[in-house]
Amino acid sequence: MWLSLDQQRDWASLVAVLMTLPGKLDTQLKQVGGINFYEYSVMVSLSEAPGRVSVMSDLAVEAKGSLSRLSHAVSRLETAGWVERRSCGGAGRRTEVLMTETGWQELQRIAPTHVEEVRRLVVDAMDAAQLEQLGSAARRIVAAADPALAETLASTTDPGRKSKE
Repeated sequence: MWLSLDQQRDWASLVAVLMTLPGKLDTQLKQVGGINFYEYSVMVSLSEAPGRVSVMSDLAVEAKGSLSRLSHAVSRLETAGWVERRSCGGAGRRTEVLMTETGWQELQRIAPTHVEEVRRLVVDAMDAAQLEQLGSAARRIVAAADPALAETLASTTDPGRKSKE
């Protein structure tokens, strides 16, 4: 019924990561680029899309957020001039999001500092084996919590892919 002492310790450690890491990344990104971590994720997803353009519903999956959350983020990025929305032709109401040249330049300016922070907070805090174990554990947790997201991650994560982060 209750967690063992070891399980409580490990669970508390995970909760501490979940509560502190996003805020640290948000703070750093806001200082450097005026955007939060989710908006940064949207920009990275767009940068990796063909022509730096994506349909909103696809972008929501890529950026791991709801359409509502994405819509708010895109509105903020649009106000900054980093993205543009445009209607898709054809059946149905679909909207595409296009990264502007300004957005691309800003992402290139912000990304190196963000990568330094990710290295400082996560990558450099452990050795290669620990980092691999962390990744494996994270994938298992995602699979238990959101199987569809786990499948999406598995299909878009290629070990040979050159990462932009």
